[in-house]
Amino acid sequence: MKNLSNKNKSSTLKIILSFTIYAIVVSSCKNENNKTVNSENTAVPAIKVITEKPSNIDTPEGMVWIPGGTFMQGAIESDDMAMNHEKPSHKVAVDGFFMDKTEVTNAEFQQFVKETGYVTVAERKIDWEEMKKQLPPGTHKPHDSILQPGSLTFKKTKNSVPNLYDYSQWWNWTIGANWKHPEGPDSSIKGKENYPVVHIAFEDAQAYAQWAGKRLPTEAEWEYAARGAQPDAVFSWGNDLEKLSEMANSWEGEFPTANSKEDGFENIAPVKSYPPNPYGLYDMAGNVWEFTQDWYNINYYENQKNNGVVKNPKGASEWFNPNAMSPEKVIKGGSFLCSASYCASYRISARMGNSLDSSQEHLGFRTVSTPNMLEEKKH
Repeated sequence: MKNLSNKNKSSTLKIILSFTIYAIVVSSCKNENNKTVNSENTAVPAIKVITEKPSNIDTPEGMVWIPGGTFMQGAIESDDMAMNHEKPSHKVAVDGFFMDKTEVTNAEFQQFVKETGYVTVAERKIDWEEMKKQLPPGTHKPHDSILQPGSLTFKKTKNSVPNLYDYSQWWNWTIGANWKHPEGPDSSIKGKENYPVVHIAFEDAQAYAQWAGKRLPTEAEWEYAARGAQPDAVFSWGNDLEKLSEMANSWEGEFPTANSKEDGFENIAPVKSYPPNPYGLYDMAGNVWEFTQDWYNINYYENQKNNGVVKNPKGASEWFNPNAMSPEKVIKGGSFLCSASYCASYRISARMGNSLDSSQEHLGFRTVSTPNMLEEKKH
């Protein structure tokens, strides 16, 4: 590709960017046909869950105890913004667990990297042979000057966007963007130690969780915790949409052109910038999307509806998204880019698929632990 013209470089890069973004976000805004898929879950006739924190276990620093219980996972009937892949709601039981009060911060991730020397996916040399497996057959390899480590960064558009399915209008593949340089190579996290770490791929989140002696939450655990014992709530604070700017960091104004910043921020906010939910969890709505450990499957909820009450579900046994070209994990919570006109994913039941090796400026994570994990840690 040494003689690749600038025009062809741009065209090839746009193809790669378009398919990368398509795999990341298209599933959240479209309704798909059904396909049967097996589940790892089994129905439990008599449901008993752990509700009380064991007296011999101390709550880990920075975490809160989430008492176990039963809830309806998925969109509630009154949620007129819900999408098909959030339906139908189905009854789930989860044992009690510990969850991080906030998203993992830059300072916390920095300590992990300092102690382990870990290098995130966004910082690693790109393997073209792996990348082209996710692209249409015949896609030309970009010039080496373009095929460099990086991640997706957000850019506002100058004018209104009539087609909100064309994600390339507000996403850039930015060479040199990673967790240390969230807005590109000339940016840094200095002074942002208390901000959520971003540009994290699934592998990175798992590596941190293992180092910390924790794990990523299941989608059911995440949603149960976000609900905060409010069975009929659409949002982590209740049902009053008018409180959005007080309770979450989202996009207010015309997306992706103008953000009114009614909530106080245009981009990512420091953790604990907004009130916690009833369980003491911060930013379960907006700010940055959060990884779960479950495979994303658009038909999973439909396939669960006749399974009765399922205890501690681990999601679908395989991923399925006809619009994606590589496996995806479920992400939850929405981000500072979510608006009423664009998916409104600051709702409790909102969900999306994200490819394993993709990272963006609005994606992070938090971790969970269980009494059993803490007991094993003692020994």
